[in-house]
Amino acid sequence: MPGYYQIRPEIRTLIRKLLADVKKSHLLEPAIAHQTYTISELRGQQLSLEGKPGVHNSLLSSVLHRARELAITLCTIGPRLERQVTDCTSQGEPLRGVLLDGIGSAAVDSLTEEVYKLIAEEASSRGYEVSDPINAGMPDLPISRQWQLLKLVPAEEIAVSLTSSEIMVPRKSVSIVIGVGLI
Repeated sequence: MPGYYQIRPEIRTLIRKLLADVKKSHLLEPAIAHQTYTISELRGQQLSLEGKPGVHNSLLSSVLHRARELAITLCTIGPRLERQVTDCTSQGEPLRGVLLDGIGSAAVDSLTEEVYKLIAEEASSRGYEVSDPINAGMPDLPISRQWQLLKLVPAEEIAVSLTSSEIMVPRKSVSIVIGVGLI
């Protein structure tokens, strides 16, 4: 890890302890919800999926113009670590909370990367390529479209929902869209 040894020794020790605590207490409960759809039509900013309502988005149509399928995946590490972060903060341990929050962010990012690799390997076995992953919250895929993505995967099976302001709960959750085909 670049720069790791520039961290003060007491912080490095705390990070190691927190990582051990996360593992020992099973604070990470990784889960994914995934669905792949055949793209039936791509016209302008409207992407039509076989058997589903279309997804309106300029980024999707410009990035995925040669895709044959759309893979939509929701990744989460579950709510346990998030509750621990809240407990640390409310108990006057903000540094522990911030470090645990960072561990959670790294964990969901790692899960997302592994899922992307699996999708790419599966696509490759069929002679296809994959696009770069597109996350809700990117400039042309606003968070306000998050509800569309969650309707296209079985989010309830992994206990992920949206708040009225389109924030996923648990917060350490990520939705990605990947084009599959002749990218």
